[in-house]
Amino acid sequence: MRVVRDVIGTMLVGFSAGSLGAQGAVAGAPSPGSLVAPTVTKVEPPDWWVGHSINPVRLLLHGSALTGARFSCAPLSCGNVRVNERGTWAFVDVTIPAATKPGAFPLTLRTGGGAVKFDFSVHAPLARAGRFQGLGPADVLYLIMPDRFANGDQSNDDPAPSRGQFRRDDMRHYHGGDLEGVRQRLPYLKDLGITAVWLTPVQDNVDTVAHRPRERWAPNGYTDYHGYGITDLYAVDEHFGDIAAYRRLVEEAHALGMKVVMDLVANHTGPEHVWAQDPPVPSWFAGSRASHLPNNWKMGELTSPYAPQAVRDSTLWGWFADRLPDFDQRDPEVSRYLIQNTLWWAGTTGFDAIRQDTWPYVPRSFWKPWMAAIKREYPQMTVVGEVLEQDAMVVSFFEGTKTNFDGIRTGLDQLFDFPLQGAMRRAFMGGGSVREVAQAMARDRLYDHPERLVTVSTNHDLSRLLWEAKAGDDGLLLLYTFLFTTRGIPQIYYGDEIGMTGGGDPDNRRDFPGGWAEDPHNAFVAASRDAREQRIFTHLQRLIALRNERPELRGARTEQLFVSDQVYVYRRGATVVAINNGTEDAEVAVPGLVLDRAAVIGGCGVASRGPGGVVLRLGARVGCVY
Repeated sequence: MRVVRDVIGTMLVGFSAGSLGAQGAVAGAPSPGSLVAPTVTKVEPPDWWVGHSINPVRLLLHGSALTGARFSCAPLSCGNVRVNERGTWAFVDVTIPAATKPGAFPLTLRTGGGAVKFDFSVHAPLARAGRFQGLGPADVLYLIMPDRFANGDQSNDDPAPSRGQFRRDDMRHYHGGDLEGVRQRLPYLKDLGITAVWLTPVQDNVDTVAHRPRERWAPNGYTDYHGYGITDLYAVDEHFGDIAAYRRLVEEAHALGMKVVMDLVANHTGPEHVWAQDPPVPSWFAGSRASHLPNNWKMGELTSPYAPQAVRDSTLWGWFADRLPDFDQRDPEVSRYLIQNTLWWAGTTGFDAIRQDTWPYVPRSFWKPWMAAIKREYPQMTVVGEVLEQDAMVVSFFEGTKTNFDGIRTGLDQLFDFPLQGAMRRAFMGGGSVREVAQAMARDRLYDHPERLVTVSTNHDLSRLLWEAKAGDDGLLLLYTFLFTTRGIPQIYYGDEIGMTGGGDPDNRRDFPGGWAEDPHNAFVAASRDAREQRIFTHLQRLIALRNERPELRGARTEQLFVSDQVYVYRRGATVVAINNGTEDAEVAVPGLVLDRAAVIGGCGVASRGPGGVVLRLGARVGCVY
């Protein structure tokens, strides 16, 4: 952003707030005798598009001595100016005429103390073909924490703006993974069969953590390598690269026939954001650093029309960990800012879908216009909301097609299926009963569209599947067999394909082996994988390929044919899946089933016919797909 300051020696006449069209717009009058020159240090958003569904776009300017601001914006027009009491933040609507040609337009802010110029760029919109595509049943989603996946650019390991946060031997510091590393590994993901890549947040986080106390769980201090402590919603963190690197990643993914999902956070910001000390308006956050509600995490209470208001308020407006400032989306300025920020990232980078963090903790009254704004501009783009809860009654409440007791239908496209994830984990990894999986599937009746659910292996908030798993690798293969043959959109976590393990945060965020030049072992290359890693990789690769080959695995209804304590047989179209979760061989008769072929996955031979129907003979801990 180019900023030029011009101190005017004579006092400018004060104006009343209002719009002056293309010539200018003004806020409240400056203090009498004030000759302090204004400064503008940041403009959000820094640019916009001709013909966009949001016009005018509302700018938020940060600076000093902005009281009494008026704007000159020709050939654009400005209006609806608002400046906070301290004169550090100014809002202004900028209207872009339909005939505007793309380019940089110098806007001028004047006060009684002087003037400052800054550029605001207007672009032609990105071509829609091959962008903003959304997620669907044909996709396989792969979650990456960029800092822990691959280091493609060592120059940003310990970048100048934020020295001292890089330390690969500490799980709470940056390790050097970045956007370039992800870009370089796209062919690897393509070979596995991945169609969509979801990155945890890449927006800018805090530059220094020296002020943070040393905790028992972080004796060397802790950083926001995970990306969820955002301090600049319009920038990429320098440890990961820059916006050009993110756009390059999106473009190359599209060239390979893959999609990109951006992780956004509309519930809160990082504690070190300048807003925490100097909010643009008093109601920017729900409370302040000195006085705010703690979050009680009672998500389920939001689904009850009878929950106490105090409990609901603490859930919706409480600050996470008593330190993450919670946006107050009831304020129109906050709502407008967050909506524009979402559309700015989409329009700037061309990503395809959004994973929205902490969905239940944001008021549904905000999600409805947020979703509507996305759909107006990008009708095919989809959003998957995080409702991290094992109870399907709670998760289904947030399905976007439902109008609930609050009278709101949010329009959310998809939800993560954490209830099924828990059932799968307990059955296949813990050696529990597969009846629980069948029962979890029966709760699909709670959803309008269970086929839209994103079925989860695990993620960055959960321990790895193999952590303390009784069934080990055999159970993992069974879980994958079910995950890729059941309804929904399957999602796996980086390293799932080679059987990475790890406990709770941050142990579940270990580096992918081979992502760093100095790594002694490189699991990105088939020739370097050990036999165990290759077994898991090949099994997953074959399942994804089969899912691509058979349309019924992406869309046909599920019919349960046989369920016992440890055997689960179901059919989707012409495909039959038989899973023996037990530690001994099993033989089951399935009435009414016609099956005259051997399994293509799992090693089961051709089924025989008996008086009770088709007889399936299944080895211990085997999943066969016919």
